[in-house]
Amino acid sequence: MMKLISEELLDSVSHEARESSRLRMNYNFHESLDAPIQRLLNALEPGTYLPPHRHTDKEETYVVLRGSLLTFFYDDLGNVIEKVNLNPSAGVYGVEIPSGTWHSIIALEPGTVIFEIKSGPYKPLPPEDIAPWAPAPSDLEGAAVFMKRMLEV
Repeated sequence: MMKLISEELLDSVSHEARESSRLRMNYNFHESLDAPIQRLLNALEPGTYLPPHRHTDKEETYVVLRGSLLTFFYDDLGNVIEKVNLNPSAGVYGVEIPSGTWHSIIALEPGTVIFEIKSGPYKPLPPEDIAPWAPAPSDLEGAAVFMKRMLEV
């Protein structure tokens, strides 16, 4: 069956993200978490915190369908080595993140939605692949301070 990416779908997933305590929501196109290719929409609202992390066994690709976000790449000590503003209205649509690269994103606009693709199956990140130099998602105050600092980089 054909799966259509429409304005209605983006609006629906964005609405769910706004209502979520995490301020983000996935819409999976793959049928199961065991699928060999993970394809999904990720709706992101400003203020959502995705801790810096890496995937040691796969590349990851983001294409911004709507809105804009900052993508950060870090060295092993947590220093920002590159920052890119993904914004379709500025002609910068997406990024491929190499395997083993520490990265994070910050949504800049309400209603930001990315199409994300990476190898499956889905596996939760092991602790060693979540940046030890960044706040845990449960540290709401630390996460807010971290994101504010990243926006100033």
